Parts: sequence; structure tokens; C-alpha cells
Amino acid sequence: MIAFMDMSNLDKNSFLNVDVEIFSKSDLQPLVAALGHKVMVHYLGPEFRKHKAYLCLAGAQPKTPENGILRYCKLIQKLPPKERALWDTAKSRSFDIGIEAPKQETYYWAAVGSEAIRAEVGAQIAITVYGRMKIAQKPKKKQLPKSSS
Repeated sequence: MIAFMDMSNLDKNSFLNVDVEIFSKSDLQPLVAALGHKVMVHYLGPEFRKHKAYLCLAGAQPKTPENGILRYCKLIQKLPPKERALWDTAKSRSFDIGIEAPKQETYYWAAVGSEAIRAEVGAQIAITVYGRMKIAQKPKKKQLPKSSS
């Protein structure tokens, strides 16, 4: 008999986003410019003797990893030929799924369907799991000694 996971322990808030990381021998500025206001730039510049672009989707964040990947694929497929060639000739293209580690006793699960996997954009799918973030606490105010007047 197969035991099924208790769906009540599904932590739907663990999915954060899907970013794109691109490394190339060529300047990626024209590619990023062609993507326009549909993406936000986390980083664009040199790294490891290559050109790097690290991007995220602008506007409403995707609800699932698959939705985010499909949005990127549509953008890439609509690129003009010169900018699409920059994408195609890049040394590395990754859709990086960001997940925050779920709370104890919970889990996060998602699937990336065949439509996103077969989208012909030549990118790999990566997963980054972030440890639970500590909430910064405000420093306690020091109490001044009471004056004896």
C-alpha cells in the first residue's frame, strides 16, 4: 500500500520566484534591453571573465515555477533575431527556481510540466533552496538611569 503525503502540511508560501542567470562571451546589454520592462535586472556586468545577466520577472510574480518558466520562454521566443542569437550563443542559461525552506513539519512540492521543459529556448532548470530567514529584531532601547533629584 502506498502512503500519500498529508496535503494539509503543504507550505504554499515556500516558492519565491524564478530568476534567469545568463553567462556569455558577448555583451548582454542588447538582450536585456530587448526584454524591456518585462524583466527587472538584479545584475548586469562582468563576472568570471564573462558577461553576466541576472534577471527576474517584473510585475506580478508567478504562482508556480512552471508559470514563471513559461513566461520567460514566451519572452525569449519573441526576441528579435540579433538578441535571440545572443541568448542562443550564451555559454550558460538557467531558469533558477527560488524556494525558501519550508517550516518544520511542512514541505513544498511543485512540478515543471512538459510544456515548459520542451520550450525550445535551450536553458537548464536550476533550484535554489534558501534557509529559513531570521527576522531581524529591533535593538532594545537602553533605559537611562533614574536621576535622584
